[in-house]
Amino acid sequence: MGVIEQQAPDVREGGALAGIRVIDFSRMLPGPWCGQMLADLGADVIKVEQPEVGDLGRHNAPNFVHGSVYFNTVNLNKRSIALDLKREADQAIAQRLIESADVVIESFRDGVPARLGIDYERAREIKPDIIYCSITGFGHSGPWAAIPGHDLVIQSTTGIMAAGTPGPGAPAIPGHQSADYAASSYAAIGILAALHRRAATGEGGYLDISMFDSLFSMSNIVNGGALARAAGNDSTPEMALWGGNPRYSTYLTQDGKAVAVSLLETAVWRKFCALIGREDLIHEEETPRDRHTEHGERATLYFKAISDLCLSRPRDELIAWMVARDMPILPVYTPDEAIHGPQVRARHLVEWVDHPTEGRIPVLGNPLARSGLLAQGRRPAPDLGEHGAVVLAELAETQARRVARRDDSHNGGYS
Repeated sequence: MGVIEQQAPDVREGGALAGIRVIDFSRMLPGPWCGQMLADLGADVIKVEQPEVGDLGRHNAPNFVHGSVYFNTVNLNKRSIALDLKREADQAIAQRLIESADVVIESFRDGVPARLGIDYERAREIKPDIIYCSITGFGHSGPWAAIPGHDLVIQSTTGIMAAGTPGPGAPAIPGHQSADYAASSYAAIGILAALHRRAATGEGGYLDISMFDSLFSMSNIVNGGALARAAGNDSTPEMALWGGNPRYSTYLTQDGKAVAVSLLETAVWRKFCALIGREDLIHEEETPRDRHTEHGERATLYFKAISDLCLSRPRDELIAWMVARDMPILPVYTPDEAIHGPQVRARHLVEWVDHPTEGRIPVLGNPLARSGLLAQGRRPAPDLGEHGAVVLAELAETQARRVARRDDSHNGGYS
């Protein structure tokens, strides 16, 4: 089963953020993914990278042929210029870029932007209405502010990681970089809100986006019991979402593969019981409060019935039977199965773009593609410094126009 191929136009046009310029000093994941989202929406995003090395994400495995697959999933549609921000001459170029911009994104440790001449205070002097977004692990205050922001330690400190492994033993390493993407999402939301406010008031602003803050704000289910206890209330029972509820869990199938079962609501459970001929499992006194519990003494019966069903058939045969009846029992896919899966294909969530050295490469689609908000046509991630000459020429042209306007004003408008 092949991945859907979509030929992207050579030229990007339109998009809700057409005319907005973003200078992206960030590296690795949260800032670059945010910048890519803004670029998908039509913004001109100029990525500033360290000469020779570039964004460390360029070196992440695996590769297509030469370049990183990862780098090409978080830096689409951008232009790249290589600047050594420890050199005054390159700092001056960076400051001219800021002067031309609407938005700045950076992800340096506290104090580094000031040493490089691109901190918010300097940016605001250059461009008073600039929207400046700083993305860090723990923000610019608090006892952990100086600790580098890596997803694992963020997840470990928000309560999220422990929730999935109750009891003794070290929790498993998470399978998704939730803190990175949480910060990316809040950064994009904050930037869009700040642009809206600036359009109304002319006011720029500073966004202190913390991976920790962002993920913690999404932990309302994980930390619900803790919130109840903090208010002095009984927190039991808590929502059973991490394996204790037999109707919300994973099961093995006959061929040793796995499925996810989500039979929470009473109506869905009744339908499932009728489907498998086990109406005896229907509990007439069940209430909405029961759906997220471990179901007490009935749990063993529920678990055996679901397990027996799953073990009676190979995974894909079981799934076909369930999907045909709109039952929320679906496969646990490997990454390779996921990108070729029927829902990904139907929603065109893997696209192909032309790359100058890699040929045709697949990238993950933007879920806003159907919204009419995105620019048409996606470009691959840029080579290191690929657009440096063009960007410098644009800055020179802008400076020349500014000088010409000033001279014209001094001459009373007459040439």
